[in-house]
Amino acid sequence: MFIAMNRFKVVLGCEQDFVDVWKNRETYLDTVPGFKTFHLLKGPTDEECTLFASHSVWESREAFEAWTKSEAFRKAHANAGSKGKKDIYVGHPKFEGFEEVL
Repeated sequence: MFIAMNRFKVVLGCEQDFVDVWKNRETYLDTVPGFKTFHLLKGPTDEECTLFASHSVWESREAFEAWTKSEAFRKAHANAGSKGKKDIYVGHPKFEGFEEVL
């Protein structure tokens, strides 16, 4: 198993805009070999931002990496850098990948 997580720092007051981007986005993940599940998680809020994490579970690191090189990945991320959407983030997302050991 491989878990892929991206951490997002979202500008205060833009939390619902961020969630709406994910709700209205076609990810194409259901068509990708090795994909298991996806969750969008909301974390703590501080004086600067609210932390969110996207959390996807894959059969293996290889399945995840194959997806990152696929047409489905390109289509899912086609509008990721659209004007206006960048204004809701504090900095860039941070990727973290985890392989199952137990």
